[in-house]
Amino acid sequence: MIYNEPKFLPGGDRYMLIEFGDEMNLELNFMGQGLAAAVEENKTKGIVETAPCFASMLIHYDPEVIRFDNLKALMKEMIGSLGPSDDIELNSRLFYFPTVYLDPWTKACVEDYCEKITKKVWDPIFIAELNGLADEHDFVRVHSRTEYWVAALGFWPGLPFMMPLDPRCMITAPKYNPPRTWTPQGTVGMGGASTAIYPVATPGGYQIFGRIPVPIWDTERRFPQFENSICLFQPGDRVKFVPCSVEEFEYVEQQVKDGTYVFNVVEYQKFSVGNYKQWLTTFDKNQKL
Repeated sequence: MIYNEPKFLPGGDRYMLIEFGDEMNLELNFMGQGLAAAVEENKTKGIVETAPCFASMLIHYDPEVIRFDNLKALMKEMIGSLGPSDDIELNSRLFYFPTVYLDPWTKACVEDYCEKITKKVWDPIFIAELNGLADEHDFVRVHSRTEYWVAALGFWPGLPFMMPLDPRCMITAPKYNPPRTWTPQGTVGMGGASTAIYPVATPGGYQIFGRIPVPIWDTERRFPQFENSICLFQPGDRVKFVPCSVEEFEYVEQQVKDGTYVFNVVEYQKFSVGNYKQWLTTFDKNQKL
């Protein structure tokens, strides 16, 4: 649900958490990202940075420059000036990633988990069964049909938490319990309704079903997209997973190693929330693709 009035909560002595609601949906994220864009444009003294999430936004501020109560009053005023979310326009890039679905690397990871920790159904079959899809191939068809909206970044630097822009592709799945001890770099996985990409090999708990050969986190900044940050994504970016073969994956992987890979990206455009909502009215959102 969307709160009638946002909640302003302290996060220690240097952070303010603004909650817009208590559920994961794009409407709340648009509000958080709209406010973050307004804060950036306003260049308010004392605000160090903002971090929008699914239904909230965290503000890092300097308490010696602006007090919590003053910041709260300013944020209330700024939220009021934003108007309805339909008026929000956000800078957004679109990345196309070659993706091996049902790949051998994450399957080996799941098999290792079953051998060493606990038995479970192979993740893509498990997700398909939970969501009433015919099989793992039907899951791949649905998952790859839409663009994904980067709603937030965490828990590792640069890891994107993404939501499908086409609600007909909404799929959900629980996390592992207990989690895995390792996950291959570039793994595509899902927890709840959120799709994520693992920037590096780490432990993890998302259901996993694919892998990309393209870096999304690069401390060496070998490619132009990392010129200003070691993290590829910003909130408000979009991702399209393009199914490919293992051979295509390895070809791109070699280009990345050679430093010759060229990112397939549509650079910054304006994403209109109003236009997006208008598009949603052209079909039955409850119908699965």
